[in-house]
Amino acid sequence: MLYFTRWKAGAVLLTAFIICACAIPNFFPSKMVDSWPKWAQRHVVLGLDLQGGSHILLAVDTNAVRKEKLEALRDDVRRVLRDARIGYTGLATRGNNSVEVRIREGVDPQQAVSKLQELSQPLGGILGSTGQRSIDIGNDGSLIRLTLTEPAIVERVRQAVEQSIQIIERRVNELGTVEPLIQRQGTDRVLVQVPGLQDPTRLKELLGKTAKLDFRMVDTNNSVEQATQGRVPQDDDLLYSTTAPKTPYLIEKRVLVSGGDLTDAQPGFDQRTSEPIVSFRFNTSGSRKFAQVTQENVGKPFAIVLDNEVISAPVIREPILGGSGQISGSFTVQSANDLAILLRAGALPAPLTIIEERTVGPGLGQDSIEKGKLSSYVGAAMVVIFMLATYGLFGLFANVAVAVNVAMIFGVLSLLNATLTLPGIAGIVLTVGIAVDSNVLIYERIREEVRHGRTPINAIDAGFSRALATILDSNITTFIAAAVLFYIGTGPVRGFAVTLGIGILTTVFTAFTLTRLIVAYWVWWVRPQRVPI
Repeated sequence: MLYFTRWKAGAVLLTAFIICACAIPNFFPSKMVDSWPKWAQRHVVLGLDLQGGSHILLAVDTNAVRKEKLEALRDDVRRVLRDARIGYTGLATRGNNSVEVRIREGVDPQQAVSKLQELSQPLGGILGSTGQRSIDIGNDGSLIRLTLTEPAIVERVRQAVEQSIQIIERRVNELGTVEPLIQRQGTDRVLVQVPGLQDPTRLKELLGKTAKLDFRMVDTNNSVEQATQGRVPQDDDLLYSTTAPKTPYLIEKRVLVSGGDLTDAQPGFDQRTSEPIVSFRFNTSGSRKFAQVTQENVGKPFAIVLDNEVISAPVIREPILGGSGQISGSFTVQSANDLAILLRAGALPAPLTIIEERTVGPGLGQDSIEKGKLSSYVGAAMVVIFMLATYGLFGLFANVAVAVNVAMIFGVLSLLNATLTLPGIAGIVLTVGIAVDSNVLIYERIREEVRHGRTPINAIDAGFSRALATILDSNITTFIAAAVLFYIGTGPVRGFAVTLGIGILTTVFTAFTLTRLIVAYWVWWVRPQRVPI
């Protein structure tokens, strides 16, 4: 157990050195580290409670999700009945969860119900179908009512939250912020934490916009003045420009090309006027639709609509066949850049409402760091003193191993670019105690072997061998607890679980390789006649 070949000893020392070296970037200023190669720039990121930043809790507008689902159901009913050539009248939404349609006389209502049944899909759970369906369909003679089930609404809200998290991540990452924390909370909420961001104004503007982009034709056949007086045609929307003074436009409801067909959007400047613009490019499907629209409507105005506001309404001078174009509309450089970010990230499936907002100042974070350092130093000093007083020279070996253990923890955290929070510091302090506990078990076992009359070398060898099972058992159970905390916990709890889990792995490594290697070399060098514990 105490015998190490040269390659094995070299592997242990090299592994410890490399992992500890990964923590080096944390001791240099960020500006200096930025000039290093990319692979050498990995470091521990301080969490919101340590460096300050912005904390925003968002709620998905469930009413908007319900309305969108209901409008989609109405459109599906229209499509199914038209495809089946079934005459109908009075297709409309009723309340906040039903669509009603009346079948014309002379048509069997059961035929229509049979066709509409295809819209009612089974809802799946973790283990397969739950037996529930997305739509309940009933009829009273020729009147058919389709009702969205509550489980279907809950499932759609869940999907909207998941989609929102992905889109928020893309938007926040475009800002160039470091290690944002974006996660689900409850059934309809999203938590956004951005360490280091002291002014959340721009972030809130980006998160608050749905960024639903549409290309629609301007209705030139009806009067805008009459629409502003309340007489809006059924197939049109009355929308206003984004810039002051607010100019009214009568826009067709029919969407020609949607923002979902965009593949890229970049800010730039118009070569003729030098004004900020946003250049965009469509995918293959969007390019084809955009080319067809511009070919059929040369000389007519079309509107670029963002979140039900008209950014611009240019006249189509000639067909646009290249699948790309530009948006202009009295942008500033920052607003053009923000719009490009929104379009690249995609539209949110539903509006988000800010229900909680906190800004943590760097002073509070610095205070937390100082207290964390103080507690770490005090805890480490007490452990060092205890080990030296109790085990003498072997206590010194244990202290060296614990110091390397802590350095390895920071090295692994740096490799993972992990975020260190105040609970994470608590996890590191706890790891120091766990690491020392492993050495205590080994040393007490060595003492016991000495009492049974073994020679010093045999006692040391037996101590390491027979303590192995006990130490593995205790560390594995603790690691399982850390894993459970990580998977079911959120935020600070996860930070604690990460540092604790990493600390357990490095503790097992240092206890059974590094400490044993140090003791083995001491035995080989000194050839002791007694164990100095």
